[in-house]
Amino acid sequence: MESLTLTALLNKSAKDFPNRRAISLSGRLDLTHAQLQQIVDHAASLLISAGINPGDVVALTFPNTIEFVVMFLAVIRCRATAAPLNQAYTAEEFEFYLSDSGSKLLIMPQEPILPALTAASKLKIPHVTSTLDIQSKRVTLSTESESVPDAVDDVVNDSSDVALFLHTSGTTSRPKGVPLTQLNLASSVLNIKSVYKLTESDSTVLVLPLFHVHGLLAGLLSSLVAGAAVALPAAGRFSASTFWKDMVSYNATWYTAVPTIHQIILDRHVSKPEPAYPKLRFIRSCSASLAPVIMERLEEAFGAPVLEAYAMTEAAHLMASNPLPEDGPHKPGSVGRPIGQEMAILNENGVVQPVGVSGEVCIRGPNVTKGYENNPEGNKAAFQFGWFHTGDVGFLDEDGFLHLVGRIKELINRGGEKISPIEVDAVLLSHPNIAQAVAFGVPDEKYGEEINCAIIPRKGSNIDEDEVLSFCKKNLATFKVPKKVFITDSLPKTATGKIQRRLVAEHFLAQISTAKVPKFGA
Repeated sequence: MESLTLTALLNKSAKDFPNRRAISLSGRLDLTHAQLQQIVDHAASLLISAGINPGDVVALTFPNTIEFVVMFLAVIRCRATAAPLNQAYTAEEFEFYLSDSGSKLLIMPQEPILPALTAASKLKIPHVTSTLDIQSKRVTLSTESESVPDAVDDVVNDSSDVALFLHTSGTTSRPKGVPLTQLNLASSVLNIKSVYKLTESDSTVLVLPLFHVHGLLAGLLSSLVAGAAVALPAAGRFSASTFWKDMVSYNATWYTAVPTIHQIILDRHVSKPEPAYPKLRFIRSCSASLAPVIMERLEEAFGAPVLEAYAMTEAAHLMASNPLPEDGPHKPGSVGRPIGQEMAILNENGVVQPVGVSGEVCIRGPNVTKGYENNPEGNKAAFQFGWFHTGDVGFLDEDGFLHLVGRIKELINRGGEKISPIEVDAVLLSHPNIAQAVAFGVPDEKYGEEINCAIIPRKGSNIDEDEVLSFCKKNLATFKVPKKVFITDSLPKTATGKIQRRLVAEHFLAQISTAKVPKFGA
C-alpha cells in the first residue's frame, strides 16, 4: 500500500484498456486511455524542459477542458504539485491562493483569465498558456524553452510526492492549505472505484468543476483508473439544457453531483422532460446534505438508485457512502458506511461513543492528509487522540451507517437546545410548494441564537411565510420552528454549488438594517 501512486494506477489503466475511450469533449474530440497517457507524458516533458522540478507547485486555472485534465496529470507526472484554482476568482483571491501555495508557475488557457494574470504579474510568478491541437493530439505550451522529448521517461513517481494542493472553503476561518500525496489520491480513487464497482464499461458526464475534489476525484480520476470514460460538456461547465443529450450520446451509466445540481436536473425534468433517459446504474450525491424527499423524487424520475456519500478535501474526497443495491439497502437521510478507512464518533475527551449517540465524526486512513500546510494551530485542533477530526457532528446506527447532524459550528444553540439545521431543511423540503430551503442560526438577545430559514418556492406557487410556519409547526417541535422565513428566488452558493449557511445568513440579515450580521461559521 505504501508504494501506491495515482500515476502507476493511470499507467496500468492505459496498458489494460489502451483502445477504450478515456475522455471526450462533447461533439469535438475523443481520446483513448493510451492516447491520453501519450499526451500527458509529452506535456510532462514540456514542463520539465520549462524548468519545473519535483516539489514545485504549479497553479492551473481553466474551465473543465481537456487542456486542464492533461496539464493537471502532467504536473503530477513530473513529481510537481498541482494547485487547481477557480477561474472565477478575483485578482485579490488569485493573489492569496497563488501566494499561499507558493506557486512557481501559472498555467491557463490561450484566452487569458485576466484577474489571474494580474495576480501572477504582481507576485512575479511566470505564466504560460496551454493549447491542445485536435489534429495532432498534442498539447503546446507558450514557453521559450527548448523542449527535450521524453524528458519525463526517467522520472519515477513516489507515493509520498505531494501531488495536489487545495484549500478548504474557509467557512469558519481563513482557508487552510491541504497537501494531498500520490498515496492519498490513489487510496481515495480505489475506494471510490470499489464501492461503486466502476469498470471499463462505465461512462459519465462531468458536471462539477475540476478545481475541487468532488469532480476531480469522484468524477474524473476514479473513472480513468477504472478504465472507464468521462465526457466534458462543450461549454466547459454544467448546462441543464445539454446534460441529458450528452448522457445519452456517451452511453452514461452514472453521474455524481451536489444537491443543487440534482434539483436543477429535477426541475428541468418537470418543466421540459426528455423523450427518453439513459438506463443508469446509480446516481451519486455528495458535498451537501440531500433531503430524503429529493432523493425519492430523483429515483422516481430517473429510475436509478440515488446513493448519498460523505466527503471532504482533507480525506482526498470520499469518507462514507451508501452501497449499490446488490450490496444492501441504501438509507435516505444517511451518508452510508465508511469506505476504506476507519471511522469513529468521539466526544470532546476522545472517548468513542456507542451506537446512536452523537459526537464528532473522526477518521483515519491512507487517504487522509498528513496535515495542513504551515498551520500548526489548525493541525493541533484537527489531529487529536490519533484521529483526524472532521468538525461534523453525527452518529452511527446499528448497521454502521453514519447519520450527520450538522457542522459543529452550524448547530443552532437556542437557549441551550442544540438544533440540527439539516433536520429543519428536510421538513421544509417535504412541502410540495418549496423547491429549495436552508435553515440557519441568527443572533438573538433572549435565546442567544434563533432559527431563520430561506426558501425558494416552486414555479407557480404563492406560498407565504404563514403557510411555511404553519407547516413547520405541524412537523417540528415548537423550539425548532423558524422565527422568520425569507422568501426568495435565489440562494447564495459557493463555486461548487454548495449552499453555505453562513453566506445565506449574512446575505439575508444584511437586508435588515437593524440586524447584527453573525460572524459564526458554517
